[in-house]
Amino acid sequence: MPGERADPYRVWLSEILLQQTTTAGAAPYYREFLRRWPDVAALAAAPLEAVMSAFAGLGYYSRARNLHACAQAVAAAGGDFPSDEAALRALPGIGPYTAAAIAAIAFGRAATPIDGNIARIVSRLAGFSTPIAGNRAAIEAFARTLTPNTRAGDFAQALMDIGATLCRPKNPACLACPLRTDCHAAASGDPEAYPGRPPKKARPEKVGAAFFAERDDGAFLARRRPPRGLLGATMELPGGPWRVGEIVDVTAEDAPFAAHWRRLPGYVEHVFTHFALRLALFSAPLGNLAAPEGMVFVMPDEIDAAGFSGLMRKAALRAREAAKFADAE
Repeated sequence: MPGERADPYRVWLSEILLQQTTTAGAAPYYREFLRRWPDVAALAAAPLEAVMSAFAGLGYYSRARNLHACAQAVAAAGGDFPSDEAALRALPGIGPYTAAAIAAIAFGRAATPIDGNIARIVSRLAGFSTPIAGNRAAIEAFARTLTPNTRAGDFAQALMDIGATLCRPKNPACLACPLRTDCHAAASGDPEAYPGRPPKKARPEKVGAAFFAERDDGAFLARRRPPRGLLGATMELPGGPWRVGEIVDVTAEDAPFAAHWRRLPGYVEHVFTHFALRLALFSAPLGNLAAPEGMVFVMPDEIDAAGFSGLMRKAALRAREAAKFADAE
């Protein structure tokens, strides 16, 4: 309800899940997290592997690690989120935007959260033609002049809603916008020109391999990635490093251990923020051999719960089907 304070745990959880993710994509994860871990103490007590598994498919997996670490830090400090922006920023995974959003929405502080939607609204109101990334200081300064001393949380959420539904990047609905009479971009007749867009950077392409080693009972080998870095702490099919090159250059020599590897047809493609990836797929039968050190066997019906990233889930399923087809020939 307007003017009511929201639960800090729920505000924090929703803001973390919404980073780099649409509302439609984050909503089912949010509901599942609340079902399994209804408060910060419950989340803090959960194993990291369970949190990573619940995050599977959402991407940007450092969020899951930071989510767990932040819950543990809050629980260790007594179980209450701080209301001060500086104290919030000191917690794992909470940056300036998230700290301001929690302070404003959950605690009513006169804080100014600036996400992509709000940055676009501010740029249009002020007539900033500079791309957002190069104009953060001016955007933040202008936004602070708009932030009210009371009900700052309602104000911030109203701006978020306007940015998501009216002040869209393309085809903004200026005639329906309550801010149009004060908006430089609307008055210009070309609101899409604000803010300016930076030139697109070329995205390098990398290649690699994923190795699907299957036991007689259908279980296959997987391993957990290091806790830090890209896709950190998620499960994956074993493979070599990803490198710039051609997919034809990927061979069984990239395998993590010796086996009768065969190249499977096709490959798996995935686009990360800074590069595009193609993974060649290889398969090998393992009979009833034990798992090599650092790896575990995963049954096919455990894929969804094991904590694979979207990329590696796709690679495992495709490799399994391709291996079955090749065996039938």
